[in-house]
Amino acid sequence: MHRYTQFKTPFCEVILVGDEEGLSHLHLCTGEGKRIFNVSTEWIRDDAFFENAREQVLEFMQGKRKIFDLVLNPSGTDFQKTVWGELCRIPFGELRSYGEIAKAIGNKKASRAVGLANSKNPIPLIIPCHRVVGANGSLTGFAHGLTIKEKLITLEKRE
Repeated sequence: MHRYTQFKTPFCEVILVGDEEGLSHLHLCTGEGKRIFNVSTEWIRDDAFFENAREQVLEFMQGKRKIFDLVLNPSGTDFQKTVWGELCRIPFGELRSYGEIAKAIGNKKASRAVGLANSKNPIPLIIPCHRVVGANGSLTGFAHGLTIKEKLITLEKRE
């Protein structure tokens, strides 16, 4: 049975979804970007279930946390999960290009596929797809909008 919670952060409202297997979704309600997310009527709101995850997200957005300690359970293809695993290796405050991620997973020609996998990441922030930029350092694409991507990168550089 999926559960969810919704709460405000310094940047936007956040929705968390998961179950006993782990966190499956984190949605940034920015009003920008191409990601559409709806809370299912089959899910149960359970704020207490997500108390630890909520605290960690708030600490991160306040600049008080650099690493998350949560059980994750994202759905995706094997390739997507490989890309997401590599994203989790990008240190706080650092950026990588799509090409660098492609090379790191053993397929230097897969930068477009890496970008597509990034766009399907169901747990941004925790799987830090915001740390991936274009080869020239440009902020290319973010499913929740470039405004919040820039804010997240700025937050991490300040710390």
